[in-house]
Amino acid sequence: MRPKKVALLTAGGLAPCLSAALAGLIERYSKTAPEIEIICYRGGYKGLLLGDSLVVGPTERAAAPVLRQHGGSPIGNSRVKLTNVKDCLKRGLVKEGQNPLQVAAEQLVRDGVDVLHTIGGDDTNTTAADLAAFLAKNNYQLTVIGLPKTIDNDVVPIRQSLGAWTAAEQGAFFFERVVAEHSANPRMLIVHEVMGRNCGWLTAATARQYLKRLDHSTLAPGLGLTRERLAVHGVYVPELALDIAAEANRLKALMDRVGNVNVFISEGAGVESIVAELTARGQEVPRDAFGHVKLDAVNPGKWFGDQFAKMIGAEKVLVQKSGYFSRAAPANAADLALIQQCCDHAVECALRRESGVVGQDEERGDVLRAIEFHRIKGGKPFDVGVAWFRELLGGIGQAVSAAVAAGAAH
Repeated sequence: MRPKKVALLTAGGLAPCLSAALAGLIERYSKTAPEIEIICYRGGYKGLLLGDSLVVGPTERAAAPVLRQHGGSPIGNSRVKLTNVKDCLKRGLVKEGQNPLQVAAEQLVRDGVDVLHTIGGDDTNTTAADLAAFLAKNNYQLTVIGLPKTIDNDVVPIRQSLGAWTAAEQGAFFFERVVAEHSANPRMLIVHEVMGRNCGWLTAATARQYLKRLDHSTLAPGLGLTRERLAVHGVYVPELALDIAAEANRLKALMDRVGNVNVFISEGAGVESIVAELTARGQEVPRDAFGHVKLDAVNPGKWFGDQFAKMIGAEKVLVQKSGYFSRAAPANAADLALIQQCCDHAVECALRRESGVVGQDEERGDVLRAIEFHRIKGGKPFDVGVAWFRELLGGIGQAVSAAVAAGAAH
């Protein structure tokens, strides 16, 4: 049965696809099925629980293309897990004795929503699956269609998540400015911390984009402006085991010869070691509603900087994080094209009431389809054996074969 009313929500952290995805869905519905009503829940699942929504009327539909020029999400995000009753109660989103899934379901019923579009990562979309399953058990047929938003590019089995290409490009722009700080102090160690809890794809892709840009820069070696001083000297991702002493020896030789060292580190690299160290000292490790370690609290970049600084003789350490800069950018041309393909397919799925997460299915020949919710998982590891990453490590003098072998074992 053709839907009469659809709802949109964005959830989780920001990514350079949220605004563009909202624009794509609103435009596609307005073109192919203008009679279908559209509402947006403000602040993700928080807005759904509280019944806080806005109507996408004629004025809003006409303004939708403007959203592609902006980052963030105009309707707002939140990190809410509907199956975490304790957290929802603590935040005032439900009352004592209420089941958040039931509260959300009843709100959708009151609003007359037939199709819910969720734009978010694996947590957002698996939460949507929980909601759809709950409604099905209670004889309310809700179609839930997710779009895969995560700059980590780590959703199983999706080839490319929305916004990740832009995030890598923006991280490269960010480091172009930061790297000049190597000239502010002798023996400077610059640590560029890149987002990526379990997956090193974004760190590797950001380093690759930066080095491509550096390849096209005009330099002045005779005046000290050399490629070697501006280069990336180390890339550390969660998938690779790290012999910190061996790497420190290599980096110290670089520091002695070049006068500075620049490294890229995934925020998830070394977290197990940091957590073990904090726990051994009796410190509590902060976690979010989904049970994830709060990475800003454990501060992996600082930890790496402190470890390396002593071993390579750095006089000063500068830790810079590109995450908030990168994830809040508007989508670039490559992402816009992928976002629109996914939005068009999502509306087609909605019209035939087919649930799932729309993406390129790696396990089905990269076909763009609504992937079954039970197959969606986060934490897809970056394939450190891909040719471009091996070339990247080889180009910066990092031990390629040993690093890749260690990653496979890890």
